[in-house]
Amino acid sequence: MFFKEFEVRWNDLDANRHLANSAYINFMSHTRMSFLTQLGFAHREFETHEIGPVVFYEHIYYFKEVFPGKPIKVSLEITGMSADGRFFEFHHNFYDSKGKHLAHCEMMFAWIDMKTRKLVALPKEAKEIFDQHEKSPDFRMLTKEDTRRHAKVPKDLA
Repeated sequence: MFFKEFEVRWNDLDANRHLANSAYINFMSHTRMSFLTQLGFAHREFETHEIGPVVFYEHIYYFKEVFPGKPIKVSLEITGMSADGRFFEFHHNFYDSKGKHLAHCEMMFAWIDMKTRKLVALPKEAKEIFDQHEKSPDFRMLTKEDTRRHAKVPKDLA
């Protein structure tokens, strides 16, 4: 399991003086990019392969309020991946300085070709890195049905 530690800053708070929803999203995004960088797959590799990650959903479950003054840890686990490495599911957990579980997030993303703006599979060498990396105990290979489980269809204004 990968961990990233954060200081809760004044600008991370909302009107209720606790961690804002947008801050959770930002901390998770920073954790994912740190994880990918540690794997050797960061912005430079995105540019080389002309791909980027695109998030489909982030379902966050809040358990306890988070206040400034003490660091928090955000975890990342790979819980699912499609056979071609096009789709990924990660779980994030938030913990306080004593290890108390504060929030949980289930998220899915895929890789997009930066020229065609279409979803693409990971390049072989990048997929091999993920294939060899530690997975969560409940890891599964994602099927087409898994990737569409929360699918919504846009409805334009008439």
